[in-house]
Amino acid sequence: MARLHCRAAGALICGTLIALTASSLPAGAAPAAGSVAGPADGRSSLVMVLDSSGSMAEDDGSGSTRIESARKAVRTVVDTLPDRYPTGLRVYGADKPQGCTDTRLVRPVEPLDRGAMKRAVAAVRPKGDTPIGLSLQKAAADLPARTDSSLGRRTILLISDGEDNCGAPEACKVAEQLGESGVDLRVDAIGFQVRGAARKQLECVAEAGNGRYYDAPDADALARQLQRAGQLSADGYRFKGKKVTGSLSQGNATALEPGQYLDTIGPGERRYYSVELDGTSTANFSATAAPQPGAAVDVTDALRTQVQAGADSVCESSTEQFAQNEGATPITSGVSRIPSEDGYGSCDDPGRYRLMVEREAGKGSDASRWPLELTYDVEKPLKKGVTPAQSEPEYGAGAKDAQLPTGAPKRINGGTSFNDAKEIGQGVWRGTVLPSQTLWYKVPVGWGQQLRYDVEFANEPTVKGYSSEISYGATQVYTPARHPVGGGTGEFTPQVSYDGRLKALRMGTVPVAWTNRYESHPNTVPVHDEGNFYIAVTLGAKAAEIAENPQIGVKLRVAVLGKEKAGPQHNAPVVKAADSGPSADSGEAGGGGWASGPVVAAVAIGLGVVLLSGLAVAYGRARKKNSGTDPMRRDAW
Repeated sequence: MARLHCRAAGALICGTLIALTASSLPAGAAPAAGSVAGPADGRSSLVMVLDSSGSMAEDDGSGSTRIESARKAVRTVVDTLPDRYPTGLRVYGADKPQGCTDTRLVRPVEPLDRGAMKRAVAAVRPKGDTPIGLSLQKAAADLPARTDSSLGRRTILLISDGEDNCGAPEACKVAEQLGESGVDLRVDAIGFQVRGAARKQLECVAEAGNGRYYDAPDADALARQLQRAGQLSADGYRFKGKKVTGSLSQGNATALEPGQYLDTIGPGERRYYSVELDGTSTANFSATAAPQPGAAVDVTDALRTQVQAGADSVCESSTEQFAQNEGATPITSGVSRIPSEDGYGSCDDPGRYRLMVEREAGKGSDASRWPLELTYDVEKPLKKGVTPAQSEPEYGAGAKDAQLPTGAPKRINGGTSFNDAKEIGQGVWRGTVLPSQTLWYKVPVGWGQQLRYDVEFANEPTVKGYSSEISYGATQVYTPARHPVGGGTGEFTPQVSYDGRLKALRMGTVPVAWTNRYESHPNTVPVHDEGNFYIAVTLGAKAAEIAENPQIGVKLRVAVLGKEKAGPQHNAPVVKAADSGPSADSGEAGGGGWASGPVVAAVAIGLGVVLLSGLAVAYGRARKKNSGTDPMRRDAW
C-alpha cells in the first residue's frame, strides 16, 4: 500500500517524490453481489508441501533434526490458522530411499482438523529424493478448483532444505506455469538452512509463482516464517461485488449501474466501462487492484483511472504508484466526474461517459492477472435554494502538529479490505501486522469534521540483535468513495523507513465540505461527502528479514476533529453529542503491557530525510536481541 498519488494537478510533486523514493529505497524484489469472501467460505485455501527427503534427517544445529524442527513449525502454524480454514499437507521423499515420483498427499485440503494435521506430520519419516517440480504440480491439483463465482486466495507453501534433484519437471518452470494459471494462486517458498544454488532455486520458485521467498537459517526462523506465510494466506483481501468483464476497447465499453463490481486486469492492460450520467450529479469511481502480497512490483508500477467523455476528452485522471519495490500490496485509484460550478465545463453535459482503468507494469514485475474491485456511486446535487457551506481547503486544526489522544490503547484487529474494515473512533488502538500485509479500519466523519491520526510501528527485537536491512511502514486515508487523500501533500508523508525500531507516520484530511469539490488541490476535492473514511496501514515485505516476532506491533492514535454539522448547508446546526462510533477511550484498556504515553515524536517529515537517517541508524547502531529495558519496545506500549 506504500505508494505515491498523482492526480493531474499534482504531477510535479509526485514526480519529485518518485525520484526520491527510487533513489532511497532498497532494491528488492467472485462472490455473488453483496457477499464478502472470508477465509472459511471455501474460496481461500492452503496446501503445505513439506520436504521429507533424506537430508531432513540431519542435525539442524540445535540438537534436533531438521524434520523435527519442521514438525514443530507445522504444529505452530496449524494452531494459528483460523478455525476450519481449508488446509492440506503434501510430502515428498517420505516413502522410498530413491524415486522422483515420491510425493504424496497426507492430508487433503479440507476444513482444518488440527489434531489430524499434527498426527499426519508426526508420522512423516525422511527417506528419499527431492522432486519439487512434480510436487508443486500435484499440490496445485490438491487445491479446490477455482470457479467462475470465486475470488479468493489459493496458496501452495513449499518448505525445503535443498534443491530439486530430479530435474523434470523443472521446479521454477512449474511455478511460472502455476503463477500464470489464474488470479488467485500463489506459491510461497521457505528455505530451511539453504544457500547457494538451492536458495536461488527456491527464490525463483516463489518469484515465478507470484509469492514470496522466506529464509529460515534456524528452527526458530522456520517457525516464524511458516506462521507468517500461513497467516497471509488466511488473511487475504476479502472481495465484494458483482462479476463483470470490462471491455478492452472504448467503442464497446461495458455498461455499469451504480454499485460494486469485480473484474481482473493484466499487466499493461486497459479496461473500459460506460455509464450514463445526467448534467448535475457527481459520479464517483474507484478501482482497487489486489495482487498477491509480496508479488514483484517496481517503484513506478501503477494503477490509473480516468473519466472520459466523447472520443478523447478526459474529465479527470488519477494515478497511484507503488513507490517501493519490496512487493505488491493492494492499490486503489479514484476519480470523479464533477459538473463545474458555472455549468459550462466540457464534462457537464448529460450522456455517456467512460471509466478507464489501466495497469502499468515494468519489466520483471508480476505478470499475473490481478483481481480488480470497482465502485461507482452517484451524488445528487443539493436541492434548489440550499446554499452550501464554504469550502474547507486548509488542514487547520488537523495539521501535523495536532494534539492526538493518549492513554491506554484498546486492542483491535484490522480488517483485510475496504469491505471488512474494522470500525474505530476517537482514541488509541493497538494490534499487529505481518510483513507484506495491509490492515484496514474505518472511521465515521461528519460534515465539518476532519480525520487526523498517527500510526506507530513498534520497536521489535531483530533476528540478529541489529538490522542491516531496511523495510518501510506506510499509511493512506481514503474518502467514503475510496479516493486516496493525504499523501504527498507536503503536510503529510505516507511512508517511513522501518528497521525494527519505533517509527511513526502522521496522516489526515481537510474538513468535510460539500464545496470542496470545486477546489483545485487533489487532496481537497475528494473530501466532499460525509461517511466512513478508511485508514490503510501497510508493513513492507522486507520486514520478514528484520523482525524476530512473526507479527509487528502497530498503534493508531485517532482524532475526529471539529463539531459535526447536521448537513452540508451554510449555517447548518451542530449535531447533538452522541456516540458516533467505537471509542478506545471508553473501552477496556488493551492488555499485553502496552502502557499509555505521549505521541511519538519520531515522525516522517520528509521521505528522503527519513530514509537517509534510517540507513544511518540501521548500519550504525546495534541493539541487544532480547532487551527487557527498552521503554519503546512493543511489549512496553
